[in-house]
Amino acid sequence: MANATILLIVLSLVIAFVVSFYQYFYKVKSRTKMTLLLAFLRFFSVFGLLLLLINPIITRKTTETVKTPLPIVIDNSASMADLKSDKEALELFNKLKSNSDLADKFDVQTYQFDEDFLPSDTINFKGKQSNIDVVAKNLKNIYKNQSFPTVLISDGNQTSGEDYVFTFNPQNKVYPLVVGDTTTYLDLKVTQLNVNKYAFHKNKFPVEVFLNYAGTKSVNTTFKITQGNSVLNEQTVSFSPSKKSATLNVLLPAEKVGLQIFKASITSKEQEKNTYNNVKNFAVEVIDQKTEVALVSDISHPDLGAIKRSIETNAQRKVTLIKPNQINSLQDYNILVLYQPNGTFKSIFEQNKNAKINTWIITGNATDFNFLNQYQDHFDFKMSSQKEDFLAGFNSQFNLFALDNIGFEQFPPLENSFGKITPKGNINELLSATIRGISAEQPLFVFAENQGNRSAFLFGENIWKWRAAVYLKNKNFENFDVFLDKTIQFLASNNSRKSLVVNHERFYNSGEAIEITAQYFNKNYELDEKARLTITVTNAKTKQQKKYDLLRTSNSFKVNLDGLAAGNYSFTVKELNSNSVYSSTLEVLDFDIEKQFVNPDWNKLNQLANQTSGKAYLANQADILVKQLMADESYKAIQKTLVKKSPLIDWIWLLVLIAISLATEWFVRKYNGLL
Repeated sequence: MANATILLIVLSLVIAFVVSFYQYFYKVKSRTKMTLLLAFLRFFSVFGLLLLLINPIITRKTTETVKTPLPIVIDNSASMADLKSDKEALELFNKLKSNSDLADKFDVQTYQFDEDFLPSDTINFKGKQSNIDVVAKNLKNIYKNQSFPTVLISDGNQTSGEDYVFTFNPQNKVYPLVVGDTTTYLDLKVTQLNVNKYAFHKNKFPVEVFLNYAGTKSVNTTFKITQGNSVLNEQTVSFSPSKKSATLNVLLPAEKVGLQIFKASITSKEQEKNTYNNVKNFAVEVIDQKTEVALVSDISHPDLGAIKRSIETNAQRKVTLIKPNQINSLQDYNILVLYQPNGTFKSIFEQNKNAKINTWIITGNATDFNFLNQYQDHFDFKMSSQKEDFLAGFNSQFNLFALDNIGFEQFPPLENSFGKITPKGNINELLSATIRGISAEQPLFVFAENQGNRSAFLFGENIWKWRAAVYLKNKNFENFDVFLDKTIQFLASNNSRKSLVVNHERFYNSGEAIEITAQYFNKNYELDEKARLTITVTNAKTKQQKKYDLLRTSNSFKVNLDGLAAGNYSFTVKELNSNSVYSSTLEVLDFDIEKQFVNPDWNKLNQLANQTSGKAYLANQADILVKQLMADESYKAIQKTLVKKSPLIDWIWLLVLIAISLATEWFVRKYNGLL
């Protein structure tokens, strides 16, 4: 407390004494006990009020002991129960949690994990995924800038997330307690299947299969891919202690249109502890979608070759490069790409008035815009003879189909005649035109739809430079080819845009996220954010129904149907205000990823321990782990001195006492007739 404050308090004492003395003792003839009481009350009241005016700062010191946190994390996934290590893990968890020595040295905190990281309130070993990576990320967030050890009770078998060995902070030691039988059993496993979800009819589609073997002797196995009772592929695969994995590449025929279910399996004459992981089901949607594209041009240009090669990267697209006067019948084609139309295209435009084939018009320096004004109804062109370079600006609100920005703003400019391009109706703009960084206030790449007939317009030549720019950046043409493929896909369909659009897969693996998204558009094809969408899901076998609401997200509605058992389901999405309905089916394949393991992954957990300077222990070594933690001198409790300063005016009881003192003095004086 400052010297000045002390002097003021002393002065307050003097003032309070003087006031009290003058009131009750100065020139007073008789002094009784009542006079002393009143004098004391007056002294206290005056001194208290003066103290409040001075408002001295009261300083209090407290000492706090801060222990090092010790998170104990237990694996709550179903693989723990499948490997019969759940009881052992829970006993270890409770033993460490209640250890008094650990509690004296550490701030013990308990957690559990499966697909998520949670407090250890309900441990039931029913988690459908094991994500040890989520443990590392959450511990980093909870204990920022702290040094602490972690005890991880797990079998180390991870089914989702990043490689956990390298996501834990290497500065904080991790002590895995490995539960389960570490004895090596003979085990054959279909580890992974890579296959496209879609294939085209009458084509062959590739399947990449990864097989693993655990054992101590050489074995010959039979690998099969079957569909129903038909064997589509069969081959012998040999394994040995030195060869424990194999990768197979198989081509399967897409003979039937629709959802096709296949089964990959590996067997041998040897006895296995776990045969569930010998089989893996997969499905492919076979689509019949052959698209004939006529690329019509009266001139030679590098764009023609780039467009043809890009479109034909999709095996279901065939591009015919042809001159306008060489087309006999438009009915031979599904899409017309009209490159820089002029008067020679007259017959094509006139025939297409009846054929109504979707078109993509590309303009450039050789385009006859007066001709285009006569033979199309979407734009009015007022162009000059001057040439101009136009850069692209991406419209993030474009929603005709899903397309990422592949770096359009950094692409080389397209060249076109300078002038004014005015839309005559509703258009969907994907790219806008800019000139040297300034908006030209006109479109560059747009789509239009009129009574089910679809059109696309690209106002500029030299798109081949865009494809080259993509290759220079990514060392492949994939992003550009996908961009053009989605353009062709949009034009390949004559269906008018539906008000209710639902996106979903035809099949899902059990245990994985089953998400269905939907968009509802009003009559102006604007996303209606006030739509009310519900979904009714019906099990095809049991006829049991479940109904859910779709929740609003940034630009769609979404529902998560996790928890559906394996089987076939039909579902109906309905917009309640307009009664718009979408119906389809999906299938949940029988695949439990948590049943794929035979042993705990000791090697991986041991690698994690070494990476963090910790040590891995078996379940029967828990006492050794406790001794290790207790002997580690780097984890010591820290004493902190906390200084709390508070002004006297915050002490409410002083105000209460002053009020009581004044009230008591007044009542005593009133009672004795001194007022």
